[in-house]
Amino acid sequence: MDGTGSRASDTRAAPPAARLAPRAAAMSARRALTAHWPEYLIEAAGLGLFMVSACLFVALLEYPASPVHRLLDNALDRRILIGIAMGVTAIAIIYSPWGKRSGAHLNPAVTFTFWRLGKIDGWDAVFYIAAQFAGGVTGVLLSAALLTPQVIAHTSVNYALTLPGAPGAGVAFLAELAISFGLMLTVLSVSNRPSVNRFTGLIAGALVATYIGVEAPLSGMSMNPARSLASALPPENFAHLWIYFVAPLAGMLLAAEAYVRSRRPLFCCKLHHDNDTRCIFRCSYPH
Repeated sequence: MDGTGSRASDTRAAPPAARLAPRAAAMSARRALTAHWPEYLIEAAGLGLFMVSACLFVALLEYPASPVHRLLDNALDRRILIGIAMGVTAIAIIYSPWGKRSGAHLNPAVTFTFWRLGKIDGWDAVFYIAAQFAGGVTGVLLSAALLTPQVIAHTSVNYALTLPGAPGAGVAFLAELAISFGLMLTVLSVSNRPSVNRFTGLIAGALVATYIGVEAPLSGMSMNPARSLASALPPENFAHLWIYFVAPLAGMLLAAEAYVRSRRPLFCCKLHHDNDTRCIFRCSYPH
């Protein structure tokens, strides 16, 4: 066989680049899943617990036959109590050993924004987001199992569904955009200052409580595509779901852009980094 034939044989043996790319991607995904599956499960469990808390507290305070609802005939008072309950829930998850390990994103818009900022690898972002959606849906289904159908499906509870308020979809979109911008800018500003990083969870929880008390009449207060989809699935109410996918993501990406332009440091994407748990991110947090 001459030299030309040998080269032709080598060329035929070489795998095409189009075949290598999917194989490399699959190997990369498998490595991420093998190494970081505990963090993915934590994200699923975290949002699942948040949704159980949301459904149970909305049922307790808004279902007309609930004794607590009968004691509190003022809608603002009930909304403030729901806000406090959900803020405390968020704080508890963020400061739990699980939340300290995964970073407690609990929100696809948060994870996507940190990916855009270059602080989380692509496959970790994909698995985090998938886990968040799965966890949210599981949490609502578990709540439906814990509550009677007439309670969780009642119009006053309705699986803790997020819907535009009386001013309409346009106002709901702008409101979701604004509160998502505010939350992400606050998280970035506080979590990337080592002197105050440990307070990030408290501040984020306080914002959640405040937003529910003040902003919920405009949009239902979501900031979270996975949270809104989870509540929309059982009643099959998808009419306004686009708001809760587009506005939170747009608001958080705008906040990230504003933070980057301020030229302040960007260390990591854990909400609470001042702990001794492992960090799977592109981390430069000073210790």
